Amino acid sequence: MKVAFTSPMKPLDHPVPSGDRTMGRLFVQALKAGGHEVDIVSNFRSWTKTASEEVQRAIRDDAWREADRIAESWEQSGSKPDVFLTYHLYHKAPDWIGPRLAERFDLPYAILEASRAPKRQTGDWAFGFAEADKALQRADMVGALHNADAGCLSPVLNDDHLSIMLPFIDTTPFEAATKTRSAETPLKLLTVGMMRPGDKTISYEVLAAALNRIADLPWQLTIIGDGETREHVLSLFPQDRITWLGALPPEDLPAQYAAHDLFVWPAIREAFGLVFLEAQASGLGVIAGDTFGVPDIVQNEKSGLLSKEGDVETFAQNLRRAIENPDLCRALGKSALDHVNANHTLKAGADRLTRFLTAAIANHSRRTPS
Repeated sequence: MKVAFTSPMKPLDHPVPSGDRTMGRLFVQALKAGGHEVDIVSNFRSWTKTASEEVQRAIRDDAWREADRIAESWEQSGSKPDVFLTYHLYHKAPDWIGPRLAERFDLPYAILEASRAPKRQTGDWAFGFAEADKALQRADMVGALHNADAGCLSPVLNDDHLSIMLPFIDTTPFEAATKTRSAETPLKLLTVGMMRPGDKTISYEVLAAALNRIADLPWQLTIIGDGETREHVLSLFPQDRITWLGALPPEDLPAQYAAHDLFVWPAIREAFGLVFLEAQASGLGVIAGDTFGVPDIVQNEKSGLLSKEGDVETFAQNLRRAIENPDLCRALGKSALDHVNANHTLKAGADRLTRFLTAAIANHSRRTPS
């Protein structure tokens, strides 16, 4: 089918790398792998950090003008898509383009990764919240990337309009690199995370505190990441026990995963964490916090050991369990690889996307005029 695609939270060509941008690109890659024609109809970004109705109304007006531009191009070409697909919307980034075009051209309209925080229904973000809800009400199908998001969406969506769209990655480069791993002791730990204020830095603080509790064990940690809080983050760890590699391009990551034994990241306020899929695709077990969608992609006591978000003591205990028991670490890694290959490959994602869009089209066909 022909799919019109847009991502109002962060356009796919945005210069700043992030998990959100990566996941958006993976959706497009999977759609093409599934045989669909994808047209990225706009790189318009509706996201704003300003909680102001005036600002959001101005963005909405710009978005409507962008929708009119796209509509004119479709009318001139005499061609329109089979479905309009929007990736990631919420109160800071409503979708005003997809619903407007869906109405104008009577198109099935679907949303991937919609987030809904009921506490924003009133207050400074009330306008954006209401506008995002309008898109949800128009949607013929909504895909949540984890059960926590689905729980917030279910009060405003019918069961047949909501599904769990588990994230996925292209496992090929990680599979190839995994074959180069050699067994060494002591176990080598790896973490990958941007060094920016807020949740990422707090995750590093939790990790450092947990590692401090197992200072008696012979661990070594490699850190991949960079950002404005770098000096603070690196100062948290004993310098003789870490290797900091800075920020690396995506193509260099598989070899680093393959050179380590265990992936560690507290995942404070993490939606799900693509790094957990990358690590598991490389045959690494995971030590993590059980935040939001992490339990949906890391199987506790099978492919990883999860602790309550921010619980330094339990996180440290899980680190100790794995480091003191290399056989457990290897078992976690094997289960992690099997889990990703069974559930989170590009092909698995492509198959889920096809079913998702087919359901959106079917739901649209049953719509009645209001």
